[in-house]
Amino acid sequence: QVRLVESGGGLVQAGGSLRLSCTASGRAFRNYSMAWFRRAPGRERERVAEISWTGEVSHADSVKGRFTISRDNAKNMGYLQMDNLKPEDTAVYYCAAQKVGGSWGYWGQGTQVTVSS
Repeated sequence: QVRLVESGGGLVQAGGSLRLSCTASGRAFRNYSMAWFRRAPGRERERVAEISWTGEVSHADSVKGRFTISRDNAKNMGYLQMDNLKPEDTAVYYCAAQKVGGSWGYWGQGTQVTVSS
């Protein structure tokens, strides 16, 4: 099992940057895939980026080229570097973890990202 806590959200102007962090505790984080999701009111939950336990990454088309997911297994942490933020990026961002062969069953509490025009 893994327990997750996000941090790093805030208010930023369009074109600015934020770096989200996800701190993991519990059983070996390095054996889990990790992803960032976001949820805005009135919109469907979207998987923003994913990084497997082997380090393979993928990013949603909506953020590709602007956001970068990474992880540091030695620190039990995951990150989402967000550059060139747009107002449509405004949402609550969640990190999630997946054991091999399982679902996205472990979630943090979320951190608010607000991008002003």
